[in-house]
Amino acid sequence: MASKPGILTEWPWTWLGNFKYLVLAPFVGHSIYTYLMSKDEISQRDITYIIILPLLLSRMIHNQIWISISRYRTAKGNNRIVDKSIEFDQVDRESNWDDQIIFNGLLYCIGYLLLEQGRHLPLWRADGIIIIALLHSGPVEFLYYWLHRALHHHFLYSRYHSHHHSSIVTEPITSVIHPFAEHISYFALFAIPLLTTLFTGTASIVGFGAYITYIDFMNNMGHCNFELIPKWMFSIFPPLKYLMYTPSYHSLHHTQFRTNYSLFMPIYDYIYDTLDKSTDTLYEKSLEREAEVPDVVHLTHLTTPESIYHLRLGFASLASEPHTSKWYFWLMWPVTLWLIMITWIYGHTFVVERNLFKNLKLQTWAIPKYRVQYFMKWQRETINNLIEEAIMEADLKGIKVLSLGLLNQEEKLNSNGELYIRKNPQLKVKVVDGSSLAVAAVINSIPKGTSQVVLRGHLSKVAYSIALALCQGGIQVVTLDEEEYKRLIAKLIPEASTYLVLSKSYLSKTWLVGAGLSEEEQLKAPKGTLFIPYSQFPPKKTRKDCFYFSTPAMITPKHLENVDSCENWLPRRVMSAWRIAGILHALEGWDEHECGNMMFDIDKVWKASLDHGFRPLTIAAATESKN
Repeated sequence: MASKPGILTEWPWTWLGNFKYLVLAPFVGHSIYTYLMSKDEISQRDITYIIILPLLLSRMIHNQIWISISRYRTAKGNNRIVDKSIEFDQVDRESNWDDQIIFNGLLYCIGYLLLEQGRHLPLWRADGIIIIALLHSGPVEFLYYWLHRALHHHFLYSRYHSHHHSSIVTEPITSVIHPFAEHISYFALFAIPLLTTLFTGTASIVGFGAYITYIDFMNNMGHCNFELIPKWMFSIFPPLKYLMYTPSYHSLHHTQFRTNYSLFMPIYDYIYDTLDKSTDTLYEKSLEREAEVPDVVHLTHLTTPESIYHLRLGFASLASEPHTSKWYFWLMWPVTLWLIMITWIYGHTFVVERNLFKNLKLQTWAIPKYRVQYFMKWQRETINNLIEEAIMEADLKGIKVLSLGLLNQEEKLNSNGELYIRKNPQLKVKVVDGSSLAVAAVINSIPKGTSQVVLRGHLSKVAYSIALALCQGGIQVVTLDEEEYKRLIAKLIPEASTYLVLSKSYLSKTWLVGAGLSEEEQLKAPKGTLFIPYSQFPPKKTRKDCFYFSTPAMITPKHLENVDSCENWLPRRVMSAWRIAGILHALEGWDEHECGNMMFDIDKVWKASLDHGFRPLTIAAATESKN
């Protein structure tokens, strides 16, 4: 929102929320009805009206492709322009980037119904495309330059344009984040070439579509925050620098504010002496910038088929909220299936996001495998090869620590990461499974004064360590299965084993649960039971009369930068213990692996996390997340 919002700041359909697309429904329905019920032969029916909807959909796909590419490239770091952070407030502010597409769609539909010249447009007319090109490079660019300068006058800037400039680090969709009144003025400008071709009888479907696509392309490119225009283009045709801007050119406008006002053609900044003096320097510096080498890498993987939409590289608004299933994902199953095939074929770890913790550079890498594949025996070798390749790549790049997230450190898969250490004893990168901090997070989630807990679910390295720590602390650990009792008792020292109890009673209201907890077992728990997971994945919430805590996690300190997405099902600015463990490993300079049977001192790891600003997750914060 602008600092002093003016009139027509809000979009007219803001109050509709997620139902805002309904404003287009009457026109979409009418266009389909008109086309199907036309008495003309199919070959002679007017497609101009009905093609508006595919055009709007193509614009949304075009924008989303730019979002994904930009987030991927800026996470890697090569050719990145601005290093500052993007946070949740920017994602929320830019979540309505599709409003301008709805607005344009309404105007196109109304224009078709009101203007006779807009009907039965030919597919192609070369003279109309030439007119559009000439009018854009002349009147549109000139008028935009002076409109833009006017918007930077303190009166209009505080009421309108400051909303756009709230995003100093730009993303492609930043280009269309303006108050409603601004979009009205921009549409009036861009309508000049289109209306001219309509009234001169030179309009065409391709002409309209190409011009709109050109505007979207240049807008997205100018705000993508990585440089992609090669120097050879300007070497071959030097005047091009007056006719086409670059991402670094426009990025300077967002950091300096009073320079580089032009739309897509910098010529008017040259004419009126508003060109930023550092334009060429920043351009060359950005082109030469190499991919970033992080200090710590967290290795994760995809979970459900739709989880790819929740990645930071996917839908920004979905990534900024805890992972939940949306009803409209069912409508997108063909796209989901296509993406599954791509990840299957691509088969290489990719960069998901980057963060900065004090002076520590962090990256998250993802393996293109889904949760279900980790339980397929025939997939284990492939997954292990992918994990090992990521570890070897990290070692080659000089990365200090690689932490294994989710099922990448599954005992049956690789013995909690020990497999890679045995195969590559010369590794310099430290491999961390994060078990020690996961144990500490679970123990510190148990309400104070608790004297007894139930331990349920598949036993793991973390489960054994929790049982040992609790028994040593004088808290009774109840197991309900005789086989599990025998396995646990074998891991405990004699002094602690007296606190391990085999019972058929379900009276305890604190349950520590791992993977494999059935719905039937949950139903046996007493009303008001607190379920605290110790596994990487949360249990399915069956009971409404019980409380479900988060998987082992902590709240991150404010100095963790560039946080604009949620880690799977965790709330905002909450990080899993396994991921935090890798950061602590690098911060503390611990010079050993934490994998296999290796466990660090739990109290020492917990203290280190608190010393570096991480805070325990409360039940209130944990219940914000949804499965």
